[in-house]
Amino acid sequence: MDSSQHKKAALIVGAGDATGGAITKRFARGGMIACAVRRSAEKLQPLIDEIRASGGEAHGFAADARKEEDVVKLVDDIERDIAPIEAMIFNIGANVPCSILDETARKYFKIWEMACFSGFLVGREVAKRMVSRGNGTIIYTGATASLRGSANFASFAGAKHALRALAQSMARELGPRHIHVAHVIIDGAIDTAFIRDNFPERYALKEQDGILNPEHIADNYWHLHQQPRDAWTHELDLRPWTERW
Repeated sequence: MDSSQHKKAALIVGAGDATGGAITKRFARGGMIACAVRRSAEKLQPLIDEIRASGGEAHGFAADARKEEDVVKLVDDIERDIAPIEAMIFNIGANVPCSILDETARKYFKIWEMACFSGFLVGREVAKRMVSRGNGTIIYTGATASLRGSANFASFAGAKHALRALAQSMARELGPRHIHVAHVIIDGAIDTAFIRDNFPERYALKEQDGILNPEHIADNYWHLHQQPRDAWTHELDLRPWTERW
């Protein structure tokens, strides 16, 4: 029997340089074909090269997850040309602080499109395939804003609240159909170039394990995918020991 018939794809939407990239590498290391998505294919190439150099299989895709036609084509292409999608991780960020007094309708809507609407589009398309096969994992990345709306984060909090509600609704509908839907709340600063360059005092806590390591976040996502269905986690909070909550 052709061994390619046993291959499974992991679709990572929002495969950025930190958390998304770490998740992509972790699923590739677990033996899955990593299908990484960003709006720029050129920015994905170092990640794809790194995975391939370490013996994994990975493919990069340029797509705008806010556009229905892009998402439909993306999922169709992977299912047809690469492998069935067994795991989908939605990791698009849209954290743009702004006073409600200065917020524009255009930017508010764009943040909702990025952080919530695109999660619906990708989730719907992969769920159609997973339900027909009777298995699969869908993981959404949340944030502190998924639970509470802080000052100057009205647009981000609104979108993240909506994404959490989407995940809950999907879990209740799709769980009985053997699809594991999970929502991960990332509560705290992550070891990224943005934190290093803009919040040096917070970044200094790295030496005390005071900020989140993207590789450790990725390990938790892999664990969610590996959970037996008699003990599924729907919502997982990840925060460093120093974080107040």
